[in-house]
Amino acid sequence: MPRPARPLISLVVPVLNECTAIDRFIGAVDAALRDLPVRCEIIFVDDGSSDETWSVIRRAAGSDDRLRCLRLARNHGKEAALTAGLDHARGDAVIPMDVDLQDPPALVPEMIERWRDGFDVVNARRADRSGDGWVKRSTARLFYATFNILSPTVKLIPDVGDFRLLDRRVVDTLRSIRERNRFMKGIFAWVGFAMTTVDYQRPARRDGASKWSTLRLVGLAMDGIFGFSPVPLRIMLLVGLIMTLLAFAYGAWLVARTLIFGIDVAGYASLMTALLFLGGMQIAAIALVGEYVGRILTETQARPIYIVSETVGLPAAEAGDR
Repeated sequence: MPRPARPLISLVVPVLNECTAIDRFIGAVDAALRDLPVRCEIIFVDDGSSDETWSVIRRAAGSDDRLRCLRLARNHGKEAALTAGLDHARGDAVIPMDVDLQDPPALVPEMIERWRDGFDVVNARRADRSGDGWVKRSTARLFYATFNILSPTVKLIPDVGDFRLLDRRVVDTLRSIRERNRFMKGIFAWVGFAMTTVDYQRPARRDGASKWSTLRLVGLAMDGIFGFSPVPLRIMLLVGLIMTLLAFAYGAWLVARTLIFGIDVAGYASLMTALLFLGGMQIAAIALVGEYVGRILTETQARPIYIVSETVGLPAAEAGDR
């Protein structure tokens, strides 16, 4: 598709308790885009911050008409906040990114250049994760490998987060996807389109600390796997069939042994081990089915993905819950 000579680039920036990072981020964007023949809008989505983040955003928007800002009624989570930003972005190309400058605005010109080459999605991949601890690097590799094995159709590119450029056509497609349990990396990959990848060095965080605890990361990984793959259910079905066959064979052997050698009282330990193992497997299988059923319940309730409590720089007709 031909690209506009002077496109509008939307930067979608979810924030949570990042009051010290807002002004520095805007300055970095100015420096990165100053010499490019583009127009720019910055969409800040305050995901229920409890500090002065919204006040800082309002003050910045008062002197910068590029800023279009939403405040969510509570903390809906980054996936919902990112969805809100995409819903309100007007750009010919949209770039979700973090405010802490670990997604460097200096990479945006290269992403735009690849977009002008004809790619609809330009992924930004971390070339080096040495700044992360060994545990985080290992669990990240494990997650990407597990997801790509279990997901029959959607494959994730390792070390690619939410930082990427999306063409307008891609964003319009994403806006039509209204599932409640959202795993945005998987949704980005699911829509397809012409895709390329650029590598970058991820700098250290300048302000504050990550809001992603280990528990939240585990929950996000579960959303990804359960949202894009029925394979865990099939694995449990296969395990159940194997255990049934083994139990039948073992039962037949016990009957035959009893008929030949008579009743033997010994075997309490092995019997309890088998019962406990099978009981644990049954509980795990029920819990796994419950995860899928719970997600079905969430979808059938059809509640809004997010609720907007306040906006700055958006016409009333554009702002709202979705």
